[in-house]
Amino acid sequence: MANYIADYTNYLELERRSSDNTVSSYVRDVTQFSRYLMEVEGTELPHCKAEHVEQYVSYMYGKGKSTASIARSVASLKSFYGYLQSRGVVRANPAKSAAPVRSERKLPEILTGQEVELFLEQPQCVDAKGYRDRAMLELLYATGIRVSELIGLDIGDVNLSAGFIRCSSRGKDRIIPLYSAAVTALSEYMKDYRPRMVLYPREQALFVNMSGERMSRQGFWKIIKHYQEKAQIKKEITPHTLRHSFAAHLLENGADLRSIQEMLGHADISSTQIYSHMIKQKLQDVYHKAHPRA
Repeated sequence: MANYIADYTNYLELERRSSDNTVSSYVRDVTQFSRYLMEVEGTELPHCKAEHVEQYVSYMYGKGKSTASIARSVASLKSFYGYLQSRGVVRANPAKSAAPVRSERKLPEILTGQEVELFLEQPQCVDAKGYRDRAMLELLYATGIRVSELIGLDIGDVNLSAGFIRCSSRGKDRIIPLYSAAVTALSEYMKDYRPRMVLYPREQALFVNMSGERMSRQGFWKIIKHYQEKAQIKKEITPHTLRHSFAAHLLENGADLRSIQEMLGHADISSTQIYSHMIKQKLQDVYHKAHPRA
């Protein structure tokens, strides 16, 4: 059984180029199911039937697993058996028809335009740290990139004259434009302050910490929290909050879903469609609050 799971792991990493988190969760789910099959059903992965998967769903509910966890496990099994089917190990996918109760997807919280302006105004450009922080926040809201992509940027990924950045993620490159305020913030930081901050002249990282080395995820998280408190914004702000706000504000102002999908780097348009639901929900809220007969 270990060989099938090891081969599947290689498939996710090398062929699908899945993220580390995806590989870890899918392999964990399949490993737990394999253990269940052996200990409860007395069979092995290649001999699994549809009824075994259905029994496993009931088993997970009985163990108190959340609907979201069960849905993810079923998705992992569908992927795993789809892989085995493509390799000729099984004739049919026993998890294909499995359908746990659909969990309600919680809509992400976004900032209003006024809250974004207030948040971006917080870094005081009086020293290198202030200029760096302003450039980081402006770039994050200008592009909607993930925090891992932000701290992974190198100076060669920025084209100030053309007004865009090149972002590489999961083996794919995408070009994302910058608005003028972000270009200005980046230009001031890169030309006047970054050269003084880097520990080594050959350092390629775009954003460095106060020790002159590449900014870490934890370091940037602290920066976000610091400016949230300083702005006295009650909403919980994370790096992903600015990503969500970027997408929702673009959609509100007429951008199409496909363009937003491309800029966000979503592999599937369904991941981007959540922002349409957010806009519809917002319109409904406004309607019920404002219409005299609502």
